[in-house]
Amino acid sequence: MKKILIVLLLILPASVALFAQPLVKADSMVYVCPPCGGGCDEIQFDKPGICPHCGMQLIKISLTDFKKQLAAKPITICFYLQDGVEVLDFAGPMEVFITAGFNVITVSKTYKPIRSKTVLFITPDYTIQDAPKSDILVVFGGPTQPTTDDPEVMTWIKGQISQVKYVMSVCTGAFILGKAGILDNLTATTFHTAIDDLAKAYPKTKVLANTRFVDNGTVITTAGISAGIDGALHLVEKLRGLEYAKGVAAFIEYDKWVPDNGLVIAKQ
Repeated sequence: MKKILIVLLLILPASVALFAQPLVKADSMVYVCPPCGGGCDEIQFDKPGICPHCGMQLIKISLTDFKKQLAAKPITICFYLQDGVEVLDFAGPMEVFITAGFNVITVSKTYKPIRSKTVLFITPDYTIQDAPKSDILVVFGGPTQPTTDDPEVMTWIKGQISQVKYVMSVCTGAFILGKAGILDNLTATTFHTAIDDLAKAYPKTKVLANTRFVDNGTVITTAGISAGIDGALHLVEKLRGLEYAKGVAAFIEYDKWVPDNGLVIAKQ
């Protein structure tokens, strides 16, 4: 009897220790609204639906990622625009980035209103002389030769490229990046009618047709016009995660977006 009691006394502490270990729970999922600049950006919900404060469609995200999102540094994206810029080239990505909660600024050589393709005029926020530091630079299509032939503008663009974390071109904006030397030994794409011209102009670049976007890690190029929306959503995914990007796409009602419907050469 004493032997049995001794064995039980030896086993009991180990058993208590075993069952006293806390259970490790998987990271819980919550529902939040895409950033709108309001106080509801910090509210989490336990089920899908519409944010009662701003009316945005709630997106599903892990609690850990939501906390990271709240702690993330604000992102400033610089759009360099030139006369004749294609409207959807910049308007589509601008809508994506603003919906994602990023700060978008427009920059041109001077404060003179920019006449886009057709009739729209845009007054830039800054010039190349006073533009603040940005995290991302985006350049766009339209007649890019006046930009690539302007030494002052190209010097500014090269300076921005050396400072920002990501660079993106939409449509024939790839010619601006090519002139800046950033596409050397990389893979890129552009507007479908300009594929051959880009390849001839920059022989050190592998140029692909029929590709929605190409991601080299920190340098992203997209095909023409509406493809800029895909490239912008892809960049949001890189910065904030897939579910977040899906929420942005759903809110702007862009149901044509297929994640990874492009070529990702390097992730960074």
